[in-house]
Amino acid sequence: MKSITIKGSQRESVGKASTKALRNAGKVPCVLYGGDKPLHFSADELAFRHLVYTPNAHTVVIELEDGQKLKAVLQDIQFHPVTDKILHIDFYQLFNDKPVTMNIPIRLEGNSPGVRNGGRLLFRKRKLAIKALPDLLPDFITIDISKLKIGGTIPVETLLNDDYTILHPDSTAVVQVKASRTSVDDEEEEEEEIEGAEGAEGTEGAAEGAEAPAAEAKE
Repeated sequence: MKSITIKGSQRESVGKASTKALRNAGKVPCVLYGGDKPLHFSADELAFRHLVYTPNAHTVVIELEDGQKLKAVLQDIQFHPVTDKILHIDFYQLFNDKPVTMNIPIRLEGNSPGVRNGGRLLFRKRKLAIKALPDLLPDFITIDISKLKIGGTIPVETLLNDDYTILHPDSTAVVQVKASRTSVDDEEEEEEEIEGAEGAEGTEGAAEGAEAPAAEAKE
């Protein structure tokens, strides 16, 4: 999986005043969990643009001023409710021998004959939660739809891979082609199903069997 380097500075103080000063200076307060103890640091807000504002999945290398380079995944992020500015980010440290869970985007490849014949393509799962060792995390999962006819479904069980475990039931539909419907009510119902499926994704990344503490809500 591709990695993004975030250059940061370790924080000496984590109180409200110092946090406010960081944000006023265009920096984002962050915490890295998963090590011996939480590591508090900050980085320029612009450094996160390729990590946060993208549909792609990435790991992160946090590079601190003292020379430390720590591999991590984004765990949680808080935005300002009005301006959408990044207020705080939690990361979880990665270790080569510990599996990690991440949501990996799906890429469709090819042209569906079912769609060419008038069917509707339903993209049920745009991301799949998988568990793998950090070095085996894929950038994306490719699905070939060139043989997907009307009435056809591509379930999770067809995507199984020795490098990672997909954390969804084998029967979960990822992409389908259904016959076009003339009923407005039926179409609205289908759209609601798709939105529900896409909205039920978990956090971006977490080490197996570990829970990161809550973000610095009081800052």
